[in-house]
Amino acid sequence: MSIVINDLSFAYGKKTALNKVNLSLTMGFNVLLGPNGAGKSTLFSLLTGLTQTVHGTININEKDLSHNKSQIMSQMGVVFQQSTLDLDLSVKQNLLYYASLHGIAPRKALINIELILSQLSLTERLHDKVRTLNGGHRRRVEIARALIHQPKVLLLDEPTVGLDVESRLLIISYVRNLCTDLGICVLWTTHLMDEVEQSDQLIIINKGEIQAHNQSSLLCEQYNVDDINQLYFALTKNAEAV
Repeated sequence: MSIVINDLSFAYGKKTALNKVNLSLTMGFNVLLGPNGAGKSTLFSLLTGLTQTVHGTININEKDLSHNKSQIMSQMGVVFQQSTLDLDLSVKQNLLYYASLHGIAPRKALINIELILSQLSLTERLHDKVRTLNGGHRRRVEIARALIHQPKVLLLDEPTVGLDVESRLLIISYVRNLCTDLGICVLWTTHLMDEVEQSDQLIIINKGEIQAHNQSSLLCEQYNVDDINQLYFALTKNAEAV
């Protein structure tokens, strides 16, 4: 379970969004932290195949994304920042439909759905239309959808933006536990420093370039700072306060 990025660059016209990004991520909770406009969303778009790689390579589980997109997508779960659920379908209908796209039989899909929703404290909303759910519950459904086919890699783009504290804590805790329980590789993108723990693998990005990558506690030691806040501002300098 790994993501390996080599010399990845991308530009929108003359504006550089990513500049020779090199990363190697393995099993565990990996946090991509950076200010708005740092290149997080562009990198996420390239990793999920929504944007085609032109300069550089992306290998996921030792396969080149450019040449093995379908196979890689079948092993990847994705939670986008913007909701992509069908609001007029129930939670169950949304999840069964997505399971069918992965060729999962309805009976097996229901077993997976019931287990995941139970872990996300969402069992009682199984038959409710998504339109009736609050933001935190919708986000949990999207995470359930991303996990229904038991992926080896899970990508989440700013998954807690706009959520209440209780929902944020539940989602972060649940995804962290997945790394241990299932041995998957998680890439969690955020601009919120309080979502980073000392044991996380932390990647700080600013102006399209990787500023640092290591375990959070080791980065704090390396840059002689007391916490993630000081580390973040030391490496991004003119980043907006969050």
